[in-house]
Amino acid sequence: MTIREATTDDIDDIQRVAQDSWTDDYPDILSRESIQEGLDEWYSADRIEDSIIWSRALMVVAERDDEIVGFAHATWDHDEQEGNILRVYVAPDHRNEGLGGRLLEETRDRLTDQDVERIKAMVLEANEPGNEFYREFGFEQVSTEAIKIGGDSYTECTYVLEP
Repeated sequence: MTIREATTDDIDDIQRVAQDSWTDDYPDILSRESIQEGLDEWYSADRIEDSIIWSRALMVVAERDDEIVGFAHATWDHDEQEGNILRVYVAPDHRNEGLGGRLLEETRDRLTDQDVERIKAMVLEANEPGNEFYREFGFEQVSTEAIKIGGDSYTECTYVLEP
């Protein structure tokens, strides 16, 4: 398996991994409408392309046998020396192989290379596997807040790591 920076040629595959992850992970957490609206908003081709080319964003993909099977997306702010891990997703058929951990570690290391001293990650409170994932990597929960996905409200947990 290879982890590399995403290119604009990866947009369709990133959208596929996001679609597969959301439909597998969230049917008991989000309404069907919220899932579709979240995918449409956060994973549009334009938004992914912006994240790939923006100088303070990072999108890496996990590739196995010429197939994108996961991705991580992060941003950072030099003034604040803070990074934000926005997403770490692995296609459902490729989970429990350590890919999510490798994506997270690569993202953490690249953020640290940008002189980031504090990394935040956000995950829905009802997504217990997602919350456990960040705790396993040493992130500590610091807050919760209400967010909107589609037209519905959900609680999101914020985790922090100071590498």
